[in-house]
Amino acid sequence: MDTILTPETLDDKTFGNLSALFEPRSVAVLGVTNTPGTVPHDIFANLINSGFNGPVYPVAPRKKEILGVRAFDYIIDIPDPVDLAVLVFPGMVCEKALSQCAEKGIKSAVIISAGFRESGPEGLKREQRVTAIAKEAGIRILGPNCLGVINCDPDVCLNASFARNMPSQGRIAFVSQSGALCTAVLDYAAGKNIGFSKFVSLGNKADIDDVDLLQYLADDPQTSVILLYLEGIPRGRELMRAAEMIAGNRSNPKPILAIKSGRTAAGASAAQSHTGSLASSAEVCESAFRQSGIIHCDTIEDMFNTAQLFASQPLPRGDRIAIITNAGGPGVMATDAAVDDGLRLAKFSEDTGAMLRAGLPKTANTSNPVDVIGDARDDRYATALEAVYADPGVDQILTILTPQSMTNITDIAKTICEVSAKHRDSGKTISCSFMGAQDVLPGIRILENAEIPHYILPEAAVRAMAKVVEYKSWLEREPSKVTSFEVDADRVANILGDAEEGYLSEPHALEIAKAYGLPVTAYELTHSPEEAVAAAETMGYPVVLRVASKKIIHKSEVQGVALNLVDAEAVRQAFKQIHGSARTKISESELDGIIVRPMIPKGHEVIFGINRDPVFGPVLMFGLGGIYVEAFKDVTFRVAPITSAAAHEMVHGLKTSPILAGLRGQAPSDVAALEEALMRLSQLAVDRPDIQELDINPMIVHPRGDGCHIADIRIRVAKETFNQET
Repeated sequence: MDTILTPETLDDKTFGNLSALFEPRSVAVLGVTNTPGTVPHDIFANLINSGFNGPVYPVAPRKKEILGVRAFDYIIDIPDPVDLAVLVFPGMVCEKALSQCAEKGIKSAVIISAGFRESGPEGLKREQRVTAIAKEAGIRILGPNCLGVINCDPDVCLNASFARNMPSQGRIAFVSQSGALCTAVLDYAAGKNIGFSKFVSLGNKADIDDVDLLQYLADDPQTSVILLYLEGIPRGRELMRAAEMIAGNRSNPKPILAIKSGRTAAGASAAQSHTGSLASSAEVCESAFRQSGIIHCDTIEDMFNTAQLFASQPLPRGDRIAIITNAGGPGVMATDAAVDDGLRLAKFSEDTGAMLRAGLPKTANTSNPVDVIGDARDDRYATALEAVYADPGVDQILTILTPQSMTNITDIAKTICEVSAKHRDSGKTISCSFMGAQDVLPGIRILENAEIPHYILPEAAVRAMAKVVEYKSWLEREPSKVTSFEVDADRVANILGDAEEGYLSEPHALEIAKAYGLPVTAYELTHSPEEAVAAAETMGYPVVLRVASKKIIHKSEVQGVALNLVDAEAVRQAFKQIHGSARTKISESELDGIIVRPMIPKGHEVIFGINRDPVFGPVLMFGLGGIYVEAFKDVTFRVAPITSAAAHEMVHGLKTSPILAGLRGQAPSDVAALEEALMRLSQLAVDRPDIQELDINPMIVHPRGDGCHIADIRIRVAKETFNQET
């Protein structure tokens, strides 16, 4: 990270790295008052009382001093250089104040004030004017409408916020779009002795956003774990790229944990396609997070439970957990939770078993989970811990304590700290669950002071340990690249260039799929029974007839499909029936014709889809196909473009994937063909942003080596497209 520089030597690149925000040499607070308990006063008091290592200047028109510090009418009156300005004037005054900051040469500002976009159209215009001033002057803005920024680095000690207290120093950076949540989180963390490296309230994100902060924190030596609370994500694809770079840096990995609120927006209109109706904002966001290495959390407690492990413990070598307990019930509950969360119960070696039997009572259970019995004191815990630490088949250790009359709680806590310190280089993760509240509190404080993660309930510990293993697996995944196929892009451009908004005719949809190498059988658009029969004779029986019209989206609703036609007469009758049924819904001019295709051999039905997410752009879907797709909703999502590994994960990530692998003697399906089709569809989604939705439902997949074929495809075109970078 950049060293602290003087205003004269700070350049644009340094300001882009936000050094002036987090490591200012001097701070001015604009709009300070002498009234304790108000935001302007308390921010200034926090800066003074936090031990900030530079001068702090109050800007308070018509005031001589604030808290004994000389006040200035305007920032331009301050004779010395100022790195950071904190604006707490009313929103309507901030425009003029920021103009004076520009005149002063300040390069970073925190706008605490409200009254901007969150207040309505006039506030939005005010925010746009302020942002324009800042951009022209090269000022980076945090906020407006935010709590402020805290840097717990002892060399800086910056508390430019109206939080009640300065948090303790730690390895966790917390970034939140909600200022009110920040105050609650600080209080929660203080109660659990959790420290921070950086603490940032984003507010409206008029300039500095989560992507900017991720890029800064990537090089921050004080930060080991990054936590994000997000309400809106203006740069979804850039967030994914930044997260993958930071979380996936194997030489210095920094896990990123995130909560995305507003994942179930009420009133969102479902698209007509299966893909559109299934791809909720929550599912797409979770998939995007997983794809880029962000660990999705449901609650603040879940987030901090996991963050404590990352901040204080090594990444485990694997998923094998050993459980030590003085009570059978909690041990069994922890075992069930571990299995449910995807961990494996470690199988002890013979040496481990011998050590446990030699050091524990005969009534103790020396298999996993290890039950040291209810009257256990610190010596038994020491024996059990030494044994499992020495076992090469153990990756993680969970130690459970229930308070009983003979339990020397503080001694056990000290023993856990001593043994874990002795084996610090073992690469094994340890966490504890001292169950209870008042009686176990002294022991909990000992564990927390030694930075050993503690959880009131074993299930919470196991859940956090499982998330750490999940991240480790993602970090160590095999390298995989996006495949670029040779396609007929010109043919697709010609079709879409002439297309109107809305659904394409099926022949055009099939032609696009064919141009991108997707598996399309022969087909012919016919306009009379005789043409249909001639096409069927050429293709060979049995055949399928399908109505073709941009006005008919769901063919089954107009009896627009006839299957397994085995002779000419069957084709003639089917043509007449489909034509007549279609004409009850649409005019002759709206009917493109009737498609004749060979009957696709039987196989498993799956669904492929493309949808456009307003945050992350082109999204792929894969799942169980046919008419039950929306009932079972067994689908997976990924943001395009996808790698071969992501295609593999999409197929094998289904709950019903064993069906494709072959059940009860059935032949395995051609999974490789499905994965290639997903990668080709990914390329199409990226190449053609004007394809708003695409459904292939069903795709029929055959036994291994026989490929797959599109049975039905729909494509909807929109000229107003997602325009973020791919």
